[in-house]
Amino acid sequence: MITISLCMIVKNEEKTLANCLNSVKDIADEIIIVDTGSTDKTKEIARNFTNKIYDFQWIDDFSAARNFAFEKAQMDYQLWLDADDIIDNENRQKLKTLKQNLSQDIDVVMMWYNTGFDTDGNVTFRYYRERLLKQSRNFRWAEPIHECIPYFGKVIYSDISITHRKDYSETSVEKDRNLKIYEKLLSRGKVLSPRGQYYYSRELKDNGFYEKAIKSFTKFLESDFGWKEDKINACLEAANCLKTLNKYNDALLFLYKSFQYDLPRAEICCNLAYIYKALGDYKKAIFWFETAIYSGEFSPKTGFVQEDYKLYIPSLELAVCYDFLGSTQKAIKYNETAGSLKPKSPAYLHNKKYFENKTNQNN
Repeated sequence: MITISLCMIVKNEEKTLANCLNSVKDIADEIIIVDTGSTDKTKEIARNFTNKIYDFQWIDDFSAARNFAFEKAQMDYQLWLDADDIIDNENRQKLKTLKQNLSQDIDVVMMWYNTGFDTDGNVTFRYYRERLLKQSRNFRWAEPIHECIPYFGKVIYSDISITHRKDYSETSVEKDRNLKIYEKLLSRGKVLSPRGQYYYSRELKDNGFYEKAIKSFTKFLESDFGWKEDKINACLEAANCLKTLNKYNDALLFLYKSFQYDLPRAEICCNLAYIYKALGDYKKAIFWFETAIYSGEFSPKTGFVQEDYKLYIPSLELAVCYDFLGSTQKAIKYNETAGSLKPKSPAYLHNKKYFENKTNQNN
């Protein structure tokens, strides 16, 4: 059986830390907590779980703090979590089984990261992250913000999920914190990596600097480097900026540009359809919503999985579009498809009542 060092960096996490550590305390053989400047009871709570608590002077670099935590690890493998992550009962059992049976020639275990949810708690956005890493391979974190580990060696993809839920936390983080860090780096003459350029663009967009974000996304897309999935998402994010600015035709160009990187993704097809719907071109909207349904699968190992765009969202939207064009029976059929996936969906139930009233009036 392997041994595991849990490595965490924290700051002012008194609302969430206990939940996180309680979900993993019977799996980790040692718990390493690196505090980057808490002013609340974070370290006091951490002491209930471990005596391996270290202070790290914050230098606007998440990777530096995480690497410091990894350097303290003494077990076979390093596991990382954020304070607002938890491992639920089902996945805790899976992780215990993995710990019992994992071959020590495995260098990296990828696990699902569930980060988006609907109102019923169903996962709507997830992707694989490098989660369990062999200590002797000396893996290092890279990038000061939106950090990651450039992994190598023998990698396996597990079905274990880590859940990241912001509603578990009341911790207040300044919305522009990451943007300020990027701006400080740029002011010092730092040249951003392709990944850094992509995430800097996202921070600009999230903080409402849409014109600057579009230019930054364009710079990233014009580079010969960068992860394919980031390229596709840069097209989508730039298009969203342009939609906000009511520049629909330019937004369409960015969405179509994504096709040069891979086959059409369902979320891209739906966003094309949204624009045509907004422009009143319901036939083109129908084409792209239906294309989303038949867009096919791609390897979840390589990108972001957004389940609702595959069938639920386009079905709801097709019900609206077909109803507008007078094809009531097709509209009802698509709405029932959406309802079969999410029977408690307010949108589905609203449509269902609307169609029932419409049918009764026609009779």
